[in-house]
Amino acid sequence: MAAPGAPSPPTTPPRPALSDIGTPYLVVLALVAAMWVEELVDLLPRTQFDGLGIRPRQVRGLAGIPLAPFLHDGFGHLLGNTIPFLVLGCLIAASGTQRFVQVFVISGLVAGIGTWLTAPAGTVHIGASGVVFGFLTYLIARAAFERRLGHVLLALAVLAFYGGLLWGLLPRPGISWQGHLFGSIGGVAAAWVIHGRRKAPAEPA
Repeated sequence: MAAPGAPSPPTTPPRPALSDIGTPYLVVLALVAAMWVEELVDLLPRTQFDGLGIRPRQVRGLAGIPLAPFLHDGFGHLLGNTIPFLVLGCLIAASGTQRFVQVFVISGLVAGIGTWLTAPAGTVHIGASGVVFGFLTYLIARAAFERRLGHVLLALAVLAFYGGLLWGLLPRPGISWQGHLFGSIGGVAAAWVIHGRRKAPAEPA
């Protein structure tokens, strides 16, 4: 028992439980699992979920904005998005569940809305690549905003391994480059919302 007037002994903050540490990565895995389950269900007769994707400037196509990342044109398309989604998503999830969800939602919404507004009429857009591009540009923009050595080194490593994805921003037939472009914008926007905004110092009364 400390003597009256003596400073309280320092307390050690509780360590996070192992389950709490793993939760962000489980969220990433759960989203990927949902994509694979949807693609497996799509193999059943009389099931065709791909039509629920983004239909530019059609009211019914608005539902595709949240659904498109979970829909893919076959297992090749899905596998091509799964690996970068897992790798980049887990790098973001290392900062916590809330951080990952923020980046996922902002990137997905900007990619979806931008595609709905600008893609050619009469097309349907599906796939998680817009979110993947958002993950990529978020990690790069975060390094620019935070200017911390660890984030900068991570951004350089990400560029070395996945920088080739940025060629997907160029218009090509048969590719939803609008989703890639706006997903990239969404990733930068997420980094600005989370790391770039700085509250102005309060003026003394």
